[in-house]
Amino acid sequence: MACGGGANSSAGASGQEQGEAAIPLSPLSSAEASQEPPDMALPQSPFRYRALAALEVVAEGLLAPAYWALNHLLDLQPTTAERGRQQQQRCGQCCGCARRAVVAMACATLLLIWLPVGVLGLLLWLPLQASRRPFAYQYTVGTVPVQPWDLRQCRTFTFLSANVCLLPSGLAKFSNLGQTPQRAAYVARHLAPAAPEPAGDRASLVEAWHGDANSYGGTLGTSGRDSGSVVVEMPLMEESVPLVPPVLSERFPADADFVCLQEVFDPVAATILRRCLAGTFPHLLWDVGARGLWHGQLRVLGSGLLLASRYPLLAAGYHGFPNGAGEDALAAKGLLLAQVLLGRARGQRLVGYVACTHLQAPAADATIREEQLTLMLRWLWQFRQAEQRHGDLVAFDVLCGDLNFDNCSSGDALNQRHQLFQVYQDPCRHAPGQDQPWAIGTLLNYLKIYEEPVSTPEKMKRTLSQPGGRHQFLAAPILSSGTPDPAAGDEWQGRRVDYILYRADTQLRTEAAEVSFITQLATRSDHLPVALRLRVAPDIP
Repeated sequence: MACGGGANSSAGASGQEQGEAAIPLSPLSSAEASQEPPDMALPQSPFRYRALAALEVVAEGLLAPAYWALNHLLDLQPTTAERGRQQQQRCGQCCGCARRAVVAMACATLLLIWLPVGVLGLLLWLPLQASRRPFAYQYTVGTVPVQPWDLRQCRTFTFLSANVCLLPSGLAKFSNLGQTPQRAAYVARHLAPAAPEPAGDRASLVEAWHGDANSYGGTLGTSGRDSGSVVVEMPLMEESVPLVPPVLSERFPADADFVCLQEVFDPVAATILRRCLAGTFPHLLWDVGARGLWHGQLRVLGSGLLLASRYPLLAAGYHGFPNGAGEDALAAKGLLLAQVLLGRARGQRLVGYVACTHLQAPAADATIREEQLTLMLRWLWQFRQAEQRHGDLVAFDVLCGDLNFDNCSSGDALNQRHQLFQVYQDPCRHAPGQDQPWAIGTLLNYLKIYEEPVSTPEKMKRTLSQPGGRHQFLAAPILSSGTPDPAAGDEWQGRRVDYILYRADTQLRTEAAEVSFITQLATRSDHLPVALRLRVAPDIP
């Protein structure tokens, strides 16, 4: 597939506290979505002045050799797949050890030689971050416009959330992954296929399929439109409760309207993604996060968040978590927010809200995550209050991300009861500590991601369709210490740490239509992507 970069511009706010910004972007009507935005004065750099952008390029150039050497040193650690290939070859282990020793000596020598210059680059880079906006905005001209929305009819919107683990290759090795640029190209190629399917085609999100009125959940069935997808027959509920049949899908939904990615830390990977996604998603927020010295901590990585949208962005904001600890404190984790324009009706704007986040990772840090959830709930409300105009019709309010806790582990009980789940609905959740019987975990056992039963999207889908496969290749419930919970028994469905939540109290009636757990990233991530299809309709009889 050929990926073409588009015209891009950045938007940010100055004069605000670093890491906390809400920025209005060029408003467009749905009819203008394919046109160039009327206000092209948006800067093409996260910096207000070109001189500052040039200085950052110089600083990063001074840091680049040391960064390259350190990354390659860390990258010498083999993955389980690389170790297996070495063991199969005659003298493979000895040759591999010798090669790693030579490369390690060369990288260490370069790192030591360049260290004084790297320190100079760091001293130049740090103060520049105080003047940097917390994200970049890319707009691409010439993409296929979205269809205007006739408010008299229902409309569906598809959201995709995925932790793609695109750290620098050396850091990715700690998750048993590597080859970050190659994995980024794979992700981009499948998120934005060369010949996207027409709008409205939901081939990779199977339509709801229900049996008799007296049927009960847990019965497997197949949809006539995609006989390879596993659908769970759900019991009929009260009319106010949406029926949400899940599906294990091998492919990303071809008609995704919004894509929220986490752990896009590597700058090369981010460039690959934004250039390839530009032809399908004309509006993109990337390079998110307030790096440098912030709240007394040194943050050398961004937030890793990336948001791509088919619809115009009216405003965007970012808030950084002030309480990151341990290795997570090195990244500018936080909350990315966007207000999108879906169309106009009777002079009123039809808008939606999409947010993306990634919380504190270590299992023992439940109290840190609890504080982050509380901050996030406040920021979501403040952003909506600040950006919503009188007369706006809100179609949806969606939160996506890797929350780093599940709804089945006893060790995550504190986070499972947070107020967030009273404001936002989780279609996979039955109650605190109990998921729907059809929901499955999204966190894989990272030491087993290269094994044959899960080595391709097709094989992973087949394997995870069976309870035994889920128990073997999904992460098991944990205690607060992060160790497996011996009391979990054999009934668990895996740790579901990746969420797409939505509010049901918007002006338009919003219902969860379908949930999809996706195996597209087999051997390329230790998470399963999740997709949610929302059905939005006027709140009229």
